[in-house]
Amino acid sequence: MKIVNAVILGLGTIIAAACGGTETPPASTASAPAASPPANRVFFVTPTNGASIKPMSTIEFGSTGVTVGAVPPGELKPEQVRPNIIHYHIAVDADCLPAGEIIPKADPWVHFGDGKNVIEMSLTPGAHRLTVQAGNDMHRTIAGLCETINVTVAQ
Repeated sequence: MKIVNAVILGLGTIIAAACGGTETPPASTASAPAASPPANRVFFVTPTNGASIKPMSTIEFGSTGVTVGAVPPGELKPEQVRPNIIHYHIAVDADCLPAGEIIPKADPWVHFGDGKNVIEMSLTPGAHRLTVQAGNDMHRTIAGLCETINVTVAQ
């Protein structure tokens, strides 16, 4: 009887261990977490927030998670807008526009429909806000693709 009880107890322990399965695998067999894709964003490469710059300065911007391209020629229809393709717009002393709004082709906005990301810009001395905002092929703003920095232009 003791042998039967020992076998039943042993089998119960084996079954419980097989069904439990809550142990984590050793580090060597655990899979590494998948790298998350870069967040979609636009930003200033130069100057940086808080920088002092010359009245004639090079302004450069960049992006992650999106593709920069020239706007196709001609009048586009909404269904022709290429997904995840942007071009830049820069403004001095202006804030980000709301998502979905068309960026005006007028002061204070400068359009980069050619896909470029750099400009030699002449600024008056003093404090200024620089805003870079992405637009789609129809110059509509895209949620989260805008950045504003503060700079001081030297005398």
